[in-house]
Formats: sequence, structure tokens, C-alpha cells
Amino acid sequence: MLAWDLLLTDARVATMRNAAPDYGVVDGTGTIAVKDGKIAWIGAASELPAGKALEQRSLDGRWITPALIDCHTHLVFAGDRAEEFERRLLGASYEDIAKSGGGIMSTVRATRTASAAELLAAALPRINALASEGVATVEIKSGYGLDVATEIKMLEVARQLGKESNVNIRTTLLAAHTVPPEFENDADAYIGLICDDLLPQVVAGQLADAVDAYCESIAFDASQVARLFQKATELGLPVKLHADQLSDGGGAELAARFNALSADHLEYSSLAGIEAMAGSGAVAVLLPGAFLTLGETRLPPVAKLRAAGVPIAIASDCNPGTSPICSLRTAMMLACRLFRLTPEECLAGATREAARALGLADDRGTLEIGKRADLAIWEIGHPRELAYWTGTPQLAELIADGHTGRS
Repeated sequence: MLAWDLLLTDARVATMRNAAPDYGVVDGTGTIAVKDGKIAWIGAASELPAGKALEQRSLDGRWITPALIDCHTHLVFAGDRAEEFERRLLGASYEDIAKSGGGIMSTVRATRTASAAELLAAALPRINALASEGVATVEIKSGYGLDVATEIKMLEVARQLGKESNVNIRTTLLAAHTVPPEFENDADAYIGLICDDLLPQVVAGQLADAVDAYCESIAFDASQVARLFQKATELGLPVKLHADQLSDGGGAELAARFNALSADHLEYSSLAGIEAMAGSGAVAVLLPGAFLTLGETRLPPVAKLRAAGVPIAIASDCNPGTSPICSLRTAMMLACRLFRLTPEECLAGATREAARALGLADDRGTLEIGKRADLAIWEIGHPRELAYWTGTPQLAELIADGHTGRS
């Protein structure tokens, strides 16, 4: 007779398995057994093998989906940019704000001066807000330090967030976010600092799971990013890229060339870039919060991504400047409204495809035997509601790595 830690019965289950139609819904009354933090069995109650569980609970018809995954955030930072937001609404340009000391450099200054304890205290409410919506895995980027000490501090705080919450944290080094003032007009030298000094320290301390960069005319060009990605690859770290957000700088092609986990934004990506991503297996991460906040009008090429078979993920891009949205559910809703994704695409984008964008597809993102028991239990009539409602507390319970906890 089988023995389980937890048995959930009388549920409706959306597995979100790849290529499964209609959310991968289990036919009949759904049941999930959990053992050692993994899904040990899943299926219709009529097919449940004989076994005993330390804890057994009826869910009374509630829905279970994979726990959500936010695969692109900048959650660790100090201060905010609400004053700049107000100034822009009153007519100030981004250039005006930057010249007066605002923009990303205002966040860099605040983050550099903040202690690790202050950064942790500021980030905890953000991570808890995501968890309250059913998120069990969050990627957090650095990039507001732009010097060795602060980038390392940010990554250490991000790691600590995973110990302080019921959320699994994946960290990404984004030191190549923009050129810091100390290297004004010498971006090549700054890339050299990252490659020769910062990256080896990050690898030695096991502080990052991936390396990211911003490939854009206002940040770093393709040759500079390629140099960074080559070094990251040599050190055994996968890469991902902020690509083609404001112009077609060949970011999608560059991401594909280095077998990037993902290319993110993509509003200006060419067909050649999309086809290159399809060939490499890179995930397209769409960020509707930034699209909305910046008032963009150039939509990402969703139809071309679909036609090419590029997986599409959705993320909050939570950050103080261009996406002050600490809600993956809101990002899903916006992806429907702004990008015309379907609710099923949005749920897949925040589960199955988000896992792919983090290199975790073998471990989570769908409900299958052997995968991590990250389960979101919902008070909903159908999973399509998860990209329909906003501001409605529909999460009944989040189970992360097999550990239960009421929302």
C-alpha cells in the first residue's frame, strides 16, 4: 500500500501540461497525492491506487492549478519613483527628469546607500503580495547597484528573501542594466569590470542562477552583451536578455545565438529574430506592465511568435520605474487586454512557459508526477477567471514544495 504525506481529494484540476487541450483538465473528480515535496500521483479519484496519507483533505470542488511563477522581476531596490511618475503626468519628459538627477540613477543611489536589512524589509511586502496571488517561484534581478559591492548585496538579499518567505527565489545578475556614472562614456570598461571582477565573485559565492543584460541603444550594444554572455557561458551560467524593447537591435537573434533561456520585451523584434528564437528554444517573456506604464504603442509580435512556435511567458516586471506593478495576476489580465492573449495562454505563460524561461521546466510549471508540489488552490468557477478578475482574493491556499499554508 502506498504512503503519502498529503492527499487532496474532491478537486477540479488544471494540469497545464504541454499540448493538453483546455487547460489540461483532469476528467472526473481530481485527486493529487504529495510525497517528499513532489507530486506522487495525480488523476481521477476513480483511478486512485490504494494508499494511506498522513493528511487527507477534501477541497469541495475547488480548482487546483500549478502555482504561479513570476519569471521577470526587479523586486530588490530602495526608494521609489512616484514623484517622477507625477512629474511625467504633468508634462515633464524622461530627459528632463534624468537631467535633474532622476530616472534609474535615483534608484541606484538609493539602493547603494541602503543596508541589506533595509533592502530586505522593503522587498518582503512585495514578495508576500505575489505569494498572496498564488506565486510560489519568483525570479529577482540585480541591476540597481552598478558596482561590485551593491550588485552582490542585492543578490544576497534576494537569496535571503527565499529564506524569509514561502517562495522559491531564482536570482539573476543584471549588472549590465545601464552604464553607471563612474564609467560614463566608457561602457566597454564597465563590461570589463563585470566580466573580470564581478562575475567570478558571483559564481564563487553561488549568488546567481543566470546572467541578464539590457541590449538597447540607451544601454549596451550587441557586441558588448556578447562579450558578457561569452564570459557567463564560460563560467557555467545561463543567460537571458532584455531585447528589442525600444528598437530592433538584434536582441532576439543575440539571445538565440547564446541559447538564452529567454528574451524579454520584444516589441521591435524582427521575423528573423523570432525564427532564431524558435530554433534555439528561447522563451519570449512579455511584460505588459512596462508596456502600459511607458505608454507604448508598438505591440509585441504575438501572432508571429505563435506562428513560429515560440513559447510565450508573462511576468510582472515589478520595478520602481517602468512597471510599478507587484501583481502577476494583473500582468495576466493586461496581457489579455493589451496583447490579445487568451486566458489559457496567460495561465500557461505564468506557469508552464514561465518555468521554461527559468530553466525549470523539468521541475515545476505543470502538475505531473515527479514534479515539485507547487499547487495553487482557487475559489473560482474556471481557470479562465485568473486572467479576468483583478483585485479579487480568489486564492484559497498556496502549497509550495509540498508545504501547506493558508493564503
